[in-house]
Amino acid sequence: MLSLALAGTVVERNVMTYRRQWVAFLTGFLEPVFYLASLGLGLGALIDSVTLGDGRTVTYAQFMAPAMLALSAMNGAVFDATYNMFFKLRYMHTFDAMLATPVGPRDIAVGEMAWSLLRAGAYVVGFLLVSVALGLTTSWWAVLAVPAATLIGFVFSAVGMAATTWIRNFQDFDYIQMALVPLTLLSGTFFPVETYPVALRWLVQLSPLYHGVVIERGLVLGDVGANLLWHALVLVAMGAVGLTVTSRRLSALLLR
Repeated sequence: MLSLALAGTVVERNVMTYRRQWVAFLTGFLEPVFYLASLGLGLGALIDSVTLGDGRTVTYAQFMAPAMLALSAMNGAVFDATYNMFFKLRYMHTFDAMLATPVGPRDIAVGEMAWSLLRAGAYVVGFLLVSVALGLTTSWWAVLAVPAATLIGFVFSAVGMAATTWIRNFQDFDYIQMALVPLTLLSGTFFPVETYPVALRWLVQLSPLYHGVVIERGLVLGDVGANLLWHALVLVAMGAVGLTVTSRRLSALLLR
């Protein structure tokens, strides 16, 4: 309980920081909305329909909207877990100051992750409201899309923070972009993975965003089955590994 309370102080610090920076807070939310408007609605007008795994057909915008929901969760988690964490770790030395209090490296890791999950959740709620307003949500299972998105945020927050502990300068963030762009474009977001060759399909299925897209698409479009549980377990395992690495790396960096 004490550890959770200490992690909560890290979250509170982030809330206080962003209360006057709400415009910057919205940046990651707008990108999926622009994708949906330009491709889902614009390009979707040229595409008759998309066939789901259960044989149903939906419009291209309906097919794409759940993927943008997953992308919102990724954006909300990644921004704080990478750029903001690097700035606080290497330049502001925020974490060094925290260590002068009862807060420890593990509390910092958990607190920063909890904050990124709150940000991801806010993005997902906003995008889900946009999706409902446009009539792109076809099932009441969509109410579970928000808690499901926390798994996506958990993975990208944990892995993002772990990767950030190895980043030396802002130029190294090019490597993160090199990973995020293919994930965004190729994880079943804009077209079904069945269109890929078998060898490439296996590679795509290693992506955490792919598993998140499958879960969100199943919930939003009502294609719910036991396979979604498998995808959720994969995300939990990936996130647990990332959190473990982050805690150890922060301990090595901050307590040396």
